[in-house]
Amino acid sequence: MFGKFMNSYFYGKSGKGDYTKEDLPQTRMQLFRETLRTRLSGLVRLNLLYMLVWIPVMAVVAYFVMLLYSAVSGLADLQSQVDAGTLAAADFLSQQTLYVDGVKSVLLQAMLFMVPALAITGPFTAGISFITRNWARDEHAFIWSDFRDAVKENWKQALATSTITGFVPLVIYVCWVFYGQLAQTSGFYIFPQVLTLLIGLLWLMSLMYTYPLMVTYRLRYRALLRNSFLLTFGRLPATVGLKLLSCVPLLIAAAVSYFTPYLQWAVLAAFLYYILLGYSLSRFVTASYTNAVFDKYINSKIEGAQVNQGLYTETDEGEDDAADNVAPKA
Repeated sequence: MFGKFMNSYFYGKSGKGDYTKEDLPQTRMQLFRETLRTRLSGLVRLNLLYMLVWIPVMAVVAYFVMLLYSAVSGLADLQSQVDAGTLAAADFLSQQTLYVDGVKSVLLQAMLFMVPALAITGPFTAGISFITRNWARDEHAFIWSDFRDAVKENWKQALATSTITGFVPLVIYVCWVFYGQLAQTSGFYIFPQVLTLLIGLLWLMSLMYTYPLMVTYRLRYRALLRNSFLLTFGRLPATVGLKLLSCVPLLIAAAVSYFTPYLQWAVLAAFLYYILLGYSLSRFVTASYTNAVFDKYINSKIEGAQVNQGLYTETDEGEDDAADNVAPKA
């Protein structure tokens, strides 16, 4: 039994001699629990590898957070001077305007720098999506070699996707400010202001499907985006729920920071979580979900395509390889 456990921990159970076909999970939740348990240490290693490409993003965020903190501290200092009577109200208003303009300038610069920083993450997101997709359906994947191969095969579509993603916050911010100023003269401009925000949010939610589709099927880029948006709209409640679930650690850290004096510890805990496990775990949860969605809406409509991979079925074992030559990549 101990040998069975060790094989399961290091390699997963599919294809191992210690397991029979009837040992396979019979539900998606069982499959998720089993694969998460056996792949947890691998997810940590995968996350550390993936974090290397996010260093530029973290550097940009850290630098501009410090600038924003300095600006906010300056505003607080001005307010304290007004309260103490050492600064006239008129002078406060003029200096406050300068600080607010400075904050807007810092935000705009941060989003401009974020475009290339986010763009380079795309191909590597395809790599981690391929690994977690395989692990979520209890298939083998080497962390380094399969990651590298997935990056090489999908880098063009992935780079285009991440470049668009890099521009999304910038476009949302510029349109929000622009239409917000126009809305002061006419309420009509609230509509394009909110519409821009909704389109940006829909794009970010569609990424949940874009990368798994990219590494699983051979699709032209236009078809890839169309299918991503169709799945986002078709599964909108679940998509929003999973996106919110991925934000829970940040929300906990924010709540601890706001309601307790342990700001530094909350920030440190959130930082360590995302450095060690956060991104790969989020991708693994997403892969477990998208595997089920693809089986329901795509694979079930492809003749001969394999469905319910990793789950126990009563089909003949000879049918396991029936989908080798159909549209899916792997």
